[in-house]
Formats: sequence, structure tokens, C-alpha cells
Amino acid sequence: MREHVPTVEAMTTVNRTFDVRPEPAVVLDYLKDFSNAEEWDPGTESCTRTDSGPVGVGSTWHNTSKIAGVTTELDYTLEKLTADTIVLVGRNDRATSTDTITVVPSPDGPGSRVTYEANIEMKGAAKLADPVMKVVFEKIGSDTEDDMTTVLNRLA
Repeated sequence: MREHVPTVEAMTTVNRTFDVRPEPAVVLDYLKDFSNAEEWDPGTESCTRTDSGPVGVGSTWHNTSKIAGVTTELDYTLEKLTADTIVLVGRNDRATSTDTITVVPSPDGPGSRVTYEANIEMKGAAKLADPVMKVVFEKIGSDTEDDMTTVLNRLA
């Protein structure tokens, strides 16, 4: 008789909101192509599109990142693309990362307000590192906000 062992999962969420100079359509057009993560995500070493055609729901990328000295590979899919929201989901056998990016007109004038939320769900033995990873991902979140702001402002 095989014993059922439940899978325990742990989740870390990092959220940042910031303003940039370009209008929302410009920001969304740039961010929907996840290949650009090489420019704005400090952990990304490479992000290669694995399908072809116009970027849209269902487009896929292979992402290699180095986080806290550990190389991780995730296969991402663009799961939602609307006039103000991008949802990218990356998966491997140890984690699922759901990145939700919302871009709306800045309430303070021209430009955009960007909200970037990353939910990282660790699976299996990887969940044991979750409390440590929360600290690491908070630092990465701040670095991502800085890098994304710089890169997006260059588009203005």
C-alpha cells in the first residue's frame, strides 16, 4: 500500500508600485515581451522566446536566473494581456512564479503608474527555504523596481 504524502507549498509575495514617464501603452508594449526581462530583472541572465509570431496570450519564454548564487530555469507563459494588465507564469518542478504587472495612467500627471507583483510558490523541499527567500526576494524586488524604472524611462 502506497502512503499519500501531501505536498506542502509556501508562497512569497513581493509588490512594488512606482511611476515612470512613458504612457501606459508604451510601457505595456515593452513589458509584454518577457525577453526584455534581461534589461530590467536583476536576477535574469537570459530570457529567450520559445515560440514565434506576435507576442500575445500563449507566448512562451525560457528564463534562466541566478538568485542568491543559485541558477534557476523557468518556462514562462503569457497568460493574460489586457489594456492595463500583464500576467506571466513561470514554472519548473520546484516553483511557480506568477508575475502580475498593472499599468495605469499616473494620477500625478503624464506617464504611468506601474504595479509589479511577484508571487513565488515554492514546492516540495524547496519550501524549507521560504523564510530566507522572502528576504532575498524583497531585495530583488527593490532592485527590480530601480532597474525597471530606469529602463522604462528611457522609452519616454
